[in-house]
Formats: sequence, structure tokens, C-alpha cells
Amino acid sequence: MTYSVAVSGASGYAGGEILRLLAAHPDIEIRTVTAHSNAGQPLIEHQPHLRSLAHLELQETTPEILAGHDIVFLALPHGQSGQYTDALGDVPLIIDAGADHRLESVADWDRFYGGAFHDPWTYGVPELPFRGGKQRERLVGATRIAAPGCNASTVSLSLAPGVAAGVIDPSDIVSVLAVGPSGAGKSLKPHLLGSELLGTANPYAVGGVHRHIPEIRQALAAARVPDASSRSARSATGDEGIRISFTPVLVPMARGILATSSAPIADGVTDADIRGAWEAAYGDETFVQVLPEGSFPRTADVLGANTALMGLAIDRAANRVVVVTAVDNLVKGTAGAAVQSMNIALGLPEDRALTVNGVAP
Repeated sequence: MTYSVAVSGASGYAGGEILRLLAAHPDIEIRTVTAHSNAGQPLIEHQPHLRSLAHLELQETTPEILAGHDIVFLALPHGQSGQYTDALGDVPLIIDAGADHRLESVADWDRFYGGAFHDPWTYGVPELPFRGGKQRERLVGATRIAAPGCNASTVSLSLAPGVAAGVIDPSDIVSVLAVGPSGAGKSLKPHLLGSELLGTANPYAVGGVHRHIPEIRQALAAARVPDASSRSARSATGDEGIRISFTPVLVPMARGILATSSAPIADGVTDADIRGAWEAAYGDETFVQVLPEGSFPRTADVLGANTALMGLAIDRAANRVVVVTAVDNLVKGTAGAAVQSMNIALGLPEDRALTVNGVAP
């Protein structure tokens, strides 16, 4: 069966990456691409690397144009997807790459985003531990999927095995991320100009204000095993007991996230318990891989790939577990996660149109 697809926000970075992956998908027909200010222009003018899609023209983003497809991808700025999803009830599968359907808490939405709150959808990070299983199980047959925030999914994947196994204390998480500016979107902003980025590293959203913080807390809370005996804060309800200091830093690379996350080791936990928790969580996964002891990833290793590579260190002097994870923010961080989740929802091979191989040099 071939599924017809519409992609909104197709002239942006996330929309362009979704199109790049779907263009190689044998079960997908990209029928419609839409935009706002760029509507009426050829897609190829804004995505010149997508040569196989040169025949497509950007149309207006309206419910009428998006309707009538088997699948709709929304790659719109935060706060803009909900107005369309409310009007697309007849579309069999919708995948939102924005934040509108990620958060379960109205209070968190009001604090970090503001505007109209929309119901949460199934979270599109298949490998993420979820209450004794994996998020993948919830994606089977899903009709509404919220693709993750790239920083949020990177940190959540990094630490969820430790939270699920109770080998770390999630009340004192520290994450510092080196982030490429493509994660901020394609709109022109002075601080994202090449002359402002080259030769420097710039922290932003410092001090607990980054919008991905509640998404991380929500994901880590969902990783807890409800009925297991508690070594740490695992038995708490909601995201109680999960605290994170989160600091992203813009660095001069177009793509990529290198997240260094750490948390205290729970009492009585051995080194074998710690490494065993991560290996048990991801040992059978294709797209999330734990590197051998003593090895740590580079962002160059995941460029263009749907992989999250992570290195694990046990710092007994500081009594902390340190996890270093690299992803391509536009692939595994956004578009790859969306396509992977789509495959699962439709019952297709999970890795269809996705690769573990990066681009080098």
C-alpha cells in the first residue's frame, strides 16, 4: 500500500528533513507541501538539495489543503499546530513535529509556552523506557503522534535507563548540551547569523527556563516502573522528585547535539548494575547504541543518521553517572524520530527509509 502524505512547514529545516527521509520511503507518496510566507514558490528554491522533489510547489497551509491525505506531518513553529490539528479529525495519521501536543501538564504549558493548550499525543521516541516497557508499544496503531523536542529526547534517552532501573537519583540531574543552530529553525535571527556564531560558543535559556525541561521531566517520570521497589525517587508520582539543571550552548556546527548529562549514583548500586541498566535498555535497539566502556561519541559520527550514540562513565570520586550522547538534531532529534514512529504506527518495518550510517568526513 502507498500512503499519500502532506508536509506543512516544508520550506523549514525540520520540514525539509522530513521530506528528505520520506523521499526515499517506498511506501510513501509525497503529494503536497505547504508553507506560509513562501507559498506559491517552488519547493526546490527553499530546499535545493531535494532534487527528486523539484516538481512540487509550496501551497498555502490550510486545513482544506492538508485534508484528504493518509498522513499529515506538521513542522510548524510552537503554538501553531493546534489550530490545524483541531480541524483535521478525518486524517488517519497526523505527526506533529512542534510542541503543541507533547506536554501533559497545562501548568507546564502555560509556564514554558503559553497560549491555547492542546491534548497530549503519543510521544514519538520508540526506544524510550516507559513504565516497564518501551514507548514503542504505545506507538503501534497510533493515529496522533507528537514528535519530540531534539534536546529533550537526547537527554531523556541518556538517563531514562538509570531512572527505570533505580540506579541513579533523578533529583540532581545536570545536563549541558552543545547544540547546532539548525535546532532553532530557519527564520532569520541576528544571534544565529554566521558572523555571530563562528568562533564562539553561546549559552542560552540558562537558569531553568528552556522549554524542553518539562518534556524531559515528563519522559523521565514515565520511565519509572510503577510497582518495583524503590532505590531512589522511582516510586514518586508524576514528575515529583525529578529535578534537572539544563543548559544548552550554541556552537558553530550546522547540525548536531552533544549532551553531557550526569546524576548521583543511588545507594548500594554497583558499577555492574549501572552499565547493566543501559545495556538492558538499549542492547537490542538499532538506533540507540551504547558504546563500549571508555568510548564516547562525536557529533560527526551521527551526521545524517537516525542514531543516538552514547558513552557511559562511572565517576565514583563524584558519585555520579555521566552519559555523553550524540545525535543529529534534525534526524534522530526530529524528522527521523517522526518517520520511525510513523513506520511503527503503520505496521511497517521500523527502519524503513532510515539509516544508522552517518556521513563523513
